[in-house]
Amino acid sequence: MQTVTLSPKFQIVIPSPIRRKMGLTAGQPMRIMEHDGHIELFPERDIKELKGFLRGINTDFEREDDRL
Repeated sequence: MQTVTLSPKFQIVIPSPIRRKMGLTAGQPMRIMEHDGHIELFPERDIKELKGFLRGINTDFEREDDRL
């Protein structure tokens, strides 16, 4: 775990090892969420990057009678 400091303008810098590992780029939009006293950042990804992410998911389940 690394430590960052909140600037007087309420900005933080994401450490370079994390930026490289996650493939983050300057100007990339991020979503932010507060959850149980924690701040979570979610990088927005191009829809093309999501192609195939559900490959292999198990779709065998019993549907209710009133559902298609």
